[in-house]
Amino acid sequence: MFHSYTKQILSPLGNNIFLYNNDIDKFVPKNYSKRVQTIKLNSEVQYLKGVGPRRAAALAGIDIHTVYDLLHFLPRRYLDRTMITPIGSLKANIDATIIGRVLGKGILYGGAKRLEVIIGDESGYVALIWFAGYKYLEKMFNKGDIYAATGPVSYFQQLQMAHPEIERIEDVQDQLIHTGRIVPVYPSTAELKESGISGRTMRQIINRALEIDSNEIGDYLPKRYLDEYNFLPLQKALRSIHYPDNIENAEQARKRLAFDELLQLQYLILCSRQKRTELKKNHKYKKSAKLVKKFVESLPFELTADQNKVSGVIIDDMVKTRPMHRLMQGDVGCGKTVVALIAAVYASESKLQTAFMAPTELLAEQHYQNWKEPLEKLGIESSLIIGAMSKPERRDEEDKIESGKIDIVFGTHALLSDPTKFSRLGLVIIDEQHRFGVKQRGQLISKGKRPDILVMTATPIPRTLALTLYGDLDISSIKTVPKGRQTTKTVWRMASARADMYDFLKTRLAGGDQIFIIYPLVEKSDKLDLQAAEDEYKNLKTNIFKDYKVGLVHGRVKKDKKEKTILDFKTGKIQILVATTVIEVGIDIPSASIMVIEHAERFGLSQLHQLRGRVGRGEKKGLTIAVATDPVSHLARRRLEMFVSSTDGFKIAEADLELRGPGEFFGTRQHGLPELKIADLSIDTDLLPYSREIVSQLLSDESDNKEPDIELIKLKKFLEKRSSERIELTRFG
Repeated sequence: MFHSYTKQILSPLGNNIFLYNNDIDKFVPKNYSKRVQTIKLNSEVQYLKGVGPRRAAALAGIDIHTVYDLLHFLPRRYLDRTMITPIGSLKANIDATIIGRVLGKGILYGGAKRLEVIIGDESGYVALIWFAGYKYLEKMFNKGDIYAATGPVSYFQQLQMAHPEIERIEDVQDQLIHTGRIVPVYPSTAELKESGISGRTMRQIINRALEIDSNEIGDYLPKRYLDEYNFLPLQKALRSIHYPDNIENAEQARKRLAFDELLQLQYLILCSRQKRTELKKNHKYKKSAKLVKKFVESLPFELTADQNKVSGVIIDDMVKTRPMHRLMQGDVGCGKTVVALIAAVYASESKLQTAFMAPTELLAEQHYQNWKEPLEKLGIESSLIIGAMSKPERRDEEDKIESGKIDIVFGTHALLSDPTKFSRLGLVIIDEQHRFGVKQRGQLISKGKRPDILVMTATPIPRTLALTLYGDLDISSIKTVPKGRQTTKTVWRMASARADMYDFLKTRLAGGDQIFIIYPLVEKSDKLDLQAAEDEYKNLKTNIFKDYKVGLVHGRVKKDKKEKTILDFKTGKIQILVATTVIEVGIDIPSASIMVIEHAERFGLSQLHQLRGRVGRGEKKGLTIAVATDPVSHLARRRLEMFVSSTDGFKIAEADLELRGPGEFFGTRQHGLPELKIADLSIDTDLLPYSREIVSQLLSDESDNKEPDIELIKLKKFLEKRSSERIELTRFG
């Protein structure tokens, strides 16, 4: 690595000579160049030639701090520049890469305004055309500059390439990096561009990082695993992901790096699981469950087979000496809440308190109102803690909780506040747990001494994702629905059919049906061309459904007004309830049988399914109408077709994972886990069993009793190092 020094100064500390280094924009000791010539994986990226502090700060914004991070920064796509076509050989309707010198440029005004740049080589010339961004682009081109251009060739009065990918070629070395090969295209941000890191510059920086000494990239994965799973060695994978021989080679490299990422993730998760199995809780439960039996007998319905089974498993977990960490998943309307209440009643029977946290005030209030009286009949006192309570009212409830007079506390994030203290918290129940971050869950759990933990989700989790995100949890599923639960018919229509839909809805209203109409926004937005609940409520109430009672609820409606509106809808005083997705989770109005979801193309598949779960909960069969507004993308159309074709939440979840990917399905940050930047759980499912098998072997007791395996020890040390900062952040803080 070479450095240009412009000044030298005498250090005030002794007689050391300090030189000013232009590359990193700081004074460094005179022998600095010798010290940094060897690039290491853990070297700070700012010390790479061409980076420096300013660019390093921009790279830090995308989590690139070291050379290791830089080499694991993957291209988002590739340009195939393996064949450079002479310009004179170009033909219309082909994709090509050319290299030529700028002969002239100009903004043309005939027809659509556009920038035209003429470049040529010894064989001919061609026009490069841009219809957008031409003012900025015009400044880039100077006569005599050499550019590589890749894109489709067309003919309109002349041969031309419209909006090609371009790279300025400065010298022969530049040409070797940027042309004549499969060229990586990296993700970019405004900060990267502002710091001068273009796609071309990123390739140069990464190319320098790839000059790292081969001994620095020692493969921590034992050779037997490389052979067994047909993985590329790490050094070859890192080089091939950036500069592959062909696209197949790039995918081979990605698979290897994806496996490494999943291996690190599984190590983190299984370490967390192993750690919690070693914990002992301070509280105990009575062996008898007489109060639980009495509670179940008092229910106005019979438990399903799955509810009985999962209830038994949860109680078995609770009596163990280690804290329970269980995830209960099930489709909308399958009866998870009553199973959670069985666990809470069992805790109460053993003189322990339960904290039951829900994601919305609407749901927390509903739980409290639904279960307050049945619990009182058993001698169990319950309470509600939400943000909308008055200070005196809340203080009174918190005093009762702290004194131990309250057995079960329903609430929202408000439960996390310091004033809410428990005297003997034994069980924590978290509803729709993916809506809470790991820090929030940790805050609630810390209010007790190693309490039992039951988390619930009405969005069934595909097995792939469950293994990845919930590997340290025991998982129970409820798949059967209660007797008498009606199926819901689903259709989707374009917005152009809205008038006919309104006529149909009027006939259903005349027959006594009640309707939800869901909008994505509360108020009209200048940035999004979407219908909003506030505006449409006025239109529906005044014009479309003026002969019927129409109500409105959303997150900004005051608590008292919201409660009254929902109660009026529940009792039939209101026939139409206009809402946002505030009603997505938990609201239970058995008399509502029809739901209209406006701008359905904007919702995820699992969210659509959650919304649909609000209807068909009573005697009448449910109907959901998803209304889509142009333009509807191919992906949105596939979502809507899947939504119509299935009411099985588990199938919906699998399809949602495939269509949207795990990043949107469930953000891993919500679980305190590092983001997956390379692995794609929709296509890398085959790698999960391998990664879990290797990590299980590393952590097993048997491996400690055998002859030391040097390769496995090396692998374990590497994983410990990569995971050390993350282990404490996983799962429950």
